[in-house]
Amino acid sequence: MSSLAVTALPTSSLQLVRFSVNRIGRDIAVGDIHGCFSALQSALSAIDFDPLSDRLFSVGDLVDRGPESHRVIEWLDKPWFHAICGNHEQMVCRTAGGNPLPDVDHMKHGGEWMLRLSECTLSAIVERLAALPLAFEVQTGDGPVGLVHAGYPFEDWDDIRSFHLAESAIDCCLWSRDRYARRAEQHVANVRAVIHGHTTVNEVQRLGNTIFIDTGGWRRGVGHFTLLDLQTLAPVKARMPTITQDERATV
Repeated sequence: MSSLAVTALPTSSLQLVRFSVNRIGRDIAVGDIHGCFSALQSALSAIDFDPLSDRLFSVGDLVDRGPESHRVIEWLDKPWFHAICGNHEQMVCRTAGGNPLPDVDHMKHGGEWMLRLSECTLSAIVERLAALPLAFEVQTGDGPVGLVHAGYPFEDWDDIRSFHLAESAIDCCLWSRDRYARRAEQHVANVRAVIHGHTTVNEVQRLGNTIFIDTGGWRRGVGHFTLLDLQTLAPVKARMPTITQDERATV
């Protein structure tokens, strides 16, 4: 793989992106996607997601592991789809730039898809991933909701608005599982909730006002995508399939 000229660490230019209230539809958050975009589309169809009025917010880890990582630009081009940076986006940028993380074997963690791409295609993907912000703030009718991939290094949401974050704070946002491991119930101040992926859980987990929503939708036959309504802070229930009269007769 040729070394590409990319930034050493994503989120260098954008740290926090804010979104105003969606007054015409729903704002939905989804956990780690890991190259399973067809499965995600099926989950969206099951909740009657409307791209003309609804917005979908990804907590990062768009790529690696699944079969469709190469489709990531296609999804990032959708006007209703918004994503922050995860640790797998960082790994892709570092690997492509010839500066892989020293303590992580990216290929063993799903990065082998990169080897099958042309340098031009990979370069275009890396450019988009390197530009992803570190965090989102989505305004709802009841106040702001934050989204950060892995952990949150502060006790106050206002601290994410600092002009510059230390590298250790960025590492926490991309990699840390400390809050979940400690089962820390302390609330993050000045925000309704902070939504995380990264840590795979069987069902949505809540610790104080932090919510972990990576329920392994990328794990075929084992997990499922959780689609969290940012207004209600509850998973959106999929509609039940319609059963015809002939089908009822066979039940």
